[in-house]
Amino acid sequence: MPPRKLCADSQANNPFRREQPAPSPCSGMIQADTHLHTCYSHGASTPAEMYAAALAKGLALIGFSEHSPRPEGYNYTHEYRERLARCLPLYIREVEALKKRNEGLKVLLGLEMDWLDGEETFIRASISANDYDYVIGSVHFLGSWGFDDGPEAWRGISQAECENRYGQYFHTWQKMLKSGLFQIAAHPDLIKIFSIGQFRIWIQKPEALALVRNCLLSLRDAGMAMEVSSAGLRKACQEIYPCPQIMTLAASLGIPVSLASDAHCVRDIGADFDQLASYAASFGYREQTVFDRGMKLSLPF
Repeated sequence: MPPRKLCADSQANNPFRREQPAPSPCSGMIQADTHLHTCYSHGASTPAEMYAAALAKGLALIGFSEHSPRPEGYNYTHEYRERLARCLPLYIREVEALKKRNEGLKVLLGLEMDWLDGEETFIRASISANDYDYVIGSVHFLGSWGFDDGPEAWRGISQAECENRYGQYFHTWQKMLKSGLFQIAAHPDLIKIFSIGQFRIWIQKPEALALVRNCLLSLRDAGMAMEVSSAGLRKACQEIYPCPQIMTLAASLGIPVSLASDAHCVRDIGADFDQLASYAASFGYREQTVFDRGMKLSLPF
C-alpha cells in the first residue's frame, strides 16, 4: 500500500463531523484518542476492553495503533515480537469487528511503525501489509539500541554524552519525517524519558532549537501532524510529550497536533486529557487533527 496522499480538511466533506453524534462529556473535552496498544504487544487489555473503556469515557473516536513487529536485531529486554507477529491477524480482525459497531464511537485501524535506519524496505512492506487508516511514525532505536528500554544506560553519563544522544535522536527523527510514509509523528521528544534534567538544559540551547525547528519544518512539509501525548506524565520524565519549547516552535510554524494517551491498558485511555487539553490550548491550539484513510479531519476540543 503506497503512502496515502493527504487532503485538506473540509467542513462540507468531513464525514466525521456529519455522521458522528456529539460526544458525551469527557475529561478535557478531547474527542479522540489516536494512540492505543493492546495485549497483543506489551499492553494489558484486549481491543474489546479498550473500546468499552473509551465508550465509557465519552470519547467519539479512537485509533488502535498497535506496533509493527520489528526485524531481528532490534530488541527490548522484554521482547514481544513473536507474540505480536503471531497475533497480528487476529488483532486486525478484532479491530475491524469493532469498527462495525454502531454505538457512537468511531474506530480507526492505525499502526505505530518504528523508524529504523537502513530498514526502509522492511518498513514499507509492513505498512503495505494491511489496509491501515493511518500510520504513526516513531523513533525508539538509535542504531540497534532501544534507548527507552530502561534507565540503566542513562545512569552516570555526562551532559555532553546526553546531548550527543539527543542530537542523534532528532537527526534520526528527521529522516523518519522526510520519508513520506507517515501521517503522525509520535511522542516527539521521547529521548528525554530517562534524562529530563539534562534534556531541559540542552533544549534551551540555540543549536538544539535550530535542529528541532528544522525537524518541524520537515514534519510540516510532509503534511503530518505532531502528536501531543499525556504518556510522558506516566513515565520517568513526568512531562507531556513534547516539551514547551517544541510546542512553541510547532505553534509558530502552524503545525497541526494529534492528541493521544499512548494507552497500554483501559485505565490509560483518555488519561490526563484535562491537563493535555489545557497544555495544548496554552500554545494556541483549539483543535486536534485525525487522519482517516487520507482525509485530514479537525476536531475541536
